[in-house]
Amino acid sequence: MISRYGKRRVVIDDVRPSVNRGRYAAKATVGHPVTISASIFADGHDEIYAEALLKHSTDKQWKTVQLELVNNDHWTATFVPDKLGRYQLQVQAWIDHFASWQKALKKKHGASQDITVEIQAGIMQVSQYMATIAGKEKNILQQWTTRMQAAATADEQAAIAAETEAAGIMCRHREKDSITTTAPTVHEIEVDVQRAQFSTWYELFPRSAASAEGMHGTFKDVKKLLPRISEMGFDVLYLPPIHPIGEEKRKGRNNAAVAAIGDPGSPWAIGNSTGGHKAIHPQLGTLRDLKELITSAKKHGIELAMDIAFQCAPDHPYVAQHPEWFKWRPDGTVQHAENPPKKYEDILPLNFESVAWESLWQELRSIFLYWIEQGVSIFRVDNPHTKALPFWEWAIREIKTQHPQVIFLAEAFTRPRIMEHLAKIGFSQSYTYFTWRHTKQDIEEYMTELTKTPLQYYFRPNFWPNTPDILTPELARSGEAGHIIRAILAATLSSSWGMYGPVYEFGLNEMAHGKDEYADSEKYEIKHWEWGRYTRTKEVVSYLNRIRRENAALQQTNAIEFLPTDNEQVIAYLKWAEGSKLIVVVNLDPFHTQSAMVNVSAEKMGKDMPGTFKVYDMLSGDRYEWQMGNNYISLSPWDMPAHILRPEP
Repeated sequence: MISRYGKRRVVIDDVRPSVNRGRYAAKATVGHPVTISASIFADGHDEIYAEALLKHSTDKQWKTVQLELVNNDHWTATFVPDKLGRYQLQVQAWIDHFASWQKALKKKHGASQDITVEIQAGIMQVSQYMATIAGKEKNILQQWTTRMQAAATADEQAAIAAETEAAGIMCRHREKDSITTTAPTVHEIEVDVQRAQFSTWYELFPRSAASAEGMHGTFKDVKKLLPRISEMGFDVLYLPPIHPIGEEKRKGRNNAAVAAIGDPGSPWAIGNSTGGHKAIHPQLGTLRDLKELITSAKKHGIELAMDIAFQCAPDHPYVAQHPEWFKWRPDGTVQHAENPPKKYEDILPLNFESVAWESLWQELRSIFLYWIEQGVSIFRVDNPHTKALPFWEWAIREIKTQHPQVIFLAEAFTRPRIMEHLAKIGFSQSYTYFTWRHTKQDIEEYMTELTKTPLQYYFRPNFWPNTPDILTPELARSGEAGHIIRAILAATLSSSWGMYGPVYEFGLNEMAHGKDEYADSEKYEIKHWEWGRYTRTKEVVSYLNRIRRENAALQQTNAIEFLPTDNEQVIAYLKWAEGSKLIVVVNLDPFHTQSAMVNVSAEKMGKDMPGTFKVYDMLSGDRYEWQMGNNYISLSPWDMPAHILRPEP
């Protein structure tokens, strides 16, 4: 059977941005350019016209953006989304016969060949199209034909033939059955708020925020810390779970199986007789106190991020009210969380294979909606990889349809494909393996994977040097210099980064015996911090966050190129954005001064850069003269282990 699409000579392939050929949405942020590209070609040498069709979910009509040929059948266009939510993307292309005629005629005329027959062919083509065109456009083509026939010389005819007005009309009124389109496949782009792409997170336990030792912190205590956090340049304040903590099977200090009198328990063991996921721990304050904290934070340019952990303490109200949502063992007890040989007796996982899974899904979604109503728009989701993946795809889509400003951070340190899938199905940001990438080779390979593969379209990394659960041996033994190095890397490699705040800035680095985590963990006890104490780490982090705010090159992750160095202890990379270009050089050795030759080239720096140029180090305030080729650097971990260099005019 002969195809009814036989006149569609153009082939469209490899449309980007696209995730799994349109199965999932790519990611973008409002107000920031999105590059659309595709491989588009046809047989022969005819001219092709290609365009992207874009439509927001609230629009009725498609908008078109013309694609331009870059090279080797690679076509691109740029559009700037101006609405939050989902855009649909399709690409269509066709043979532009009139443009092909113009091109051939120009070449023949330029070679002094007779163009009489070509002029007649052009007039015939226009005449055929006029039969299907009406109004002003038909008049324009009629006038074009009349002038072409009246032209006295070949030069006049060639000039009329090259006019763009008639060419535009002919292109718009192409034959419909000659158009190749990517339909019915629709590629989607989820457009988020700017903070989904560029954010700086500070984590603290509100119960440890009290100014007086031995006191339980409150939301009002956290409110007093907002000026300090804002001055350090953080724009997201993340609080671990703020709900009532289970009393049954409560864990003691250092994860002891039995709690002593007065032990506060882990905030992730959620729920007791006073309430569950929609309740607030009474010692933290009231809902009104929380709302006042949210309002005050916004005045300081800070958004509050709330922890969502879908698990329950044994005395959570859900256990008695909805026993069907849990797994029951033969002895009549509920199955607690396990990762053998580890046991989490204070936590009961929800059963996503329950016969009542639909009511469970609805209830869990309602938790997000409840806190959104209270003013929360950022959620750090605990261990999403241990909950049903179809639930997340449904819940996030449902929530963002109503509330497109909401951000979801996936705290999933697990296998790569699962982390990637969580990003595909809707999580706005993702924790990463950066925490364990310490060598130059490891860092370069990981960043290349994140920024040069399809991950760039949907996986937004959020780099954390530490968390309440993770203290790597490298960070533990490297002291203050190591903490500064890792902060510089996190803050300049990724556009979003965060730190488990007071522990990081005050330099705590004692590891729990036999575990890659902190000794005397704050997860199981209340700490008292000397919030006014100076540390060099705090000072450098404040510099870093200010530099990030002032330089667009650090407000995105994907535009990065690594620069060659002759020392494996020195890593260098170029970051750029429109109107912003930076060279970052970091000594990875926290114990020794390291020197290296850093090679820059016009290919990486851009042809607009002169052979010799001045750079300003935004960390130290020093200025240097650099050149295309090798440049010598020496970095001391005790002075400043990095350069963040801004080329100057």
